[in-house]
Formats: sequence, structure tokens, C-alpha cells
Amino acid sequence: MKRFMLILFIGLELSYYLLIVQTGLVEYLRSDLLLIAPLPIGGIIGSLLVYFTDIHNENKISFFISIQLLISFFYPHLSFIMLFFLGLSAGALAPLMINELKKAQLIDIGLALGLSYSIGTALFNYDVTNRTWIAITFSAIILLISRFLPTKIQKIQHNKQHSLLIMLAWIFLDSALFETLSRDTIIPIWRLGLSGEIIFFHLLGIFLALYIKASHRHKEIVAFVLFSLSYLLYFTKEPTLLAAIYPVVISYYNVLILQTLLQKELKTIGIFMIFIAWIASGAGLVVALNGLTIIMPTIVILSLLRYTNKIKQKDIQCLKY
Repeated sequence: MKRFMLILFIGLELSYYLLIVQTGLVEYLRSDLLLIAPLPIGGIIGSLLVYFTDIHNENKISFFISIQLLISFFYPHLSFIMLFFLGLSAGALAPLMINELKKAQLIDIGLALGLSYSIGTALFNYDVTNRTWIAITFSAIILLISRFLPTKIQKIQHNKQHSLLIMLAWIFLDSALFETLSRDTIIPIWRLGLSGEIIFFHLLGIFLALYIKASHRHKEIVAFVLFSLSYLLYFTKEPTLLAAIYPVVISYYNVLILQTLLQKELKTIGIFMIFIAWIASGAGLVVALNGLTIIMPTIVILSLLRYTNKIKQKDIQCLKY
């Protein structure tokens, strides 16, 4: 029963972040960076604050979800201070959620991510001004079940860790494409009646990342190749194929990042989340808002070439010895 609570807890909180913080408020505020600024500022402080507060993690979770619930009653008409505190709670809850996943089994991680992608995709087209009930309902359920989470950490064998630089590159590439697509009027894949297909390919990406055995180097190359294909399909205006490939890469690389973060302590997770969840994703948003997505394929190709060349050099050095 507690495993089910953990799956629901993670799935709903990730859905809340996507539907309320990442898309709801940003769209409602017309992507005005000055108006949005309190969110990432609060998020960065929250990611640091979560480690340095001397309170049991269970109480931290309840406290920050309570803030989230209270602010949700005022969505989407949030003041500067409210946006800051919503960012504060989101920034603190992110590392706490990942830390809680240390208590999950491998299949639980897949189910939690699958639930979040399914809910997020199904409700993506819901009018952002009418998502108050989503914010309140999700927060209330999350707060309730947060008191019934597992306490025993599970021993899960993970692959070798991915570097912070690689993870930042993935987040940046994803954020730039996602923020561009969500504003695109020609190829808006979430508004073309392809929700079922998108959910299926999200689940496929999770399965591939969790259960297909490969070295961490090969998985990194696969992620970069999938990003390359996604950008190619965007620029060639192939919405149906993009709706298949892009969800796979989103789920795939997020699982890889999660597997790396699960091997870290809470303090390190919080620091990593500052760069991953706020700085890299914010940079992608800036790219999308300034119409700079055209430069992204070049960045993808150069990153892939540099990475593969680096691997070849390491392999040559290993052969010498």
C-alpha cells in the first residue's frame, strides 16, 4: 500500500509542476521573464534551503506541500511574493521527491514517471486559466498521502553515473524544444489529437531506459541521437513522427538523470537541481522566447560529435595500457 502511495505522490507532484508551474503560470504570464523571475529565484533558494533546515524530511515535505496548497487557491492570479513562495516550495520538493524515490523499487520508479507523463499529456490542452481545481486537488491529495510514504530504502542497482555537464545538455536541449513546440502554431504536437500516441511513446521511453541493458556511454549517445532526430523532425515539419520520437527521448533521458541523482545525498541532489531544474531549463526558455531554436541542431550535432570523439580517445588510451 505504501508503495502505491509513493507512486501516486511522485506522479501527482510531477504533474503539478508541469501543468501549474512549467506551463500554466508561464503561459498565463505570457512568458514575460520579469514576471516569471520570482519562480526560479524561489526555486534556487528552496533547493538549498531543504538541506540546511534541521527538520525531519517527512515534516519538510508536509510543510512545503502545505505552502503549495495554500498558494494554489489563488492560482493563476499570483502576486510577486506568491510566485516566489511557489518557486520556493517547488525547489525544495524536487530534491525531497528524488530522495523519497530511494525507497522505491525499479518498477515503482517507472510507474510514477508513467503516471506523471500520462496525466500531464492528457491535461496539457486544458485552459491554463481554469486549472485552479487541478492545483488544489493535486496538492490536497499529495499532502494527504505524504504521511503514508515508505520508510525503508530499497537497494536498486543503478548504472554508472552521468556527468552534470551531460545532464545539463539534455535539459537545455529538451527545454528549448519543448518551449518552442508549446508555442508553435504549425506543429503543436500536443494539440493535434495525438495524446494517446504521445503517452504510449512516453511509456516506451521509460521501458527502454529502465530495462534495456547498455553501458552508460551508449545510453548517452542514444539520448543525443534521439534529440537530433527530434530537432530534425521539428524543422522538417513532421508532427506525427515527432510525436513518436520526442516523447521517447524525454522519458529516456529523464530516467537516466533520475538514476544518477538517486545515487547522491540530499545536499548534492539539491545543488544539482539548481543547475538542472532552474538554470538549464531557464536557458532553454530564453532560447525559445527569442526565436533562437534555429541554432539548436548545430549545438546537438557538435555535442554528439565531441562526445563520440571523447569516447574514442578514451578507448584508444585504454588499448594502449
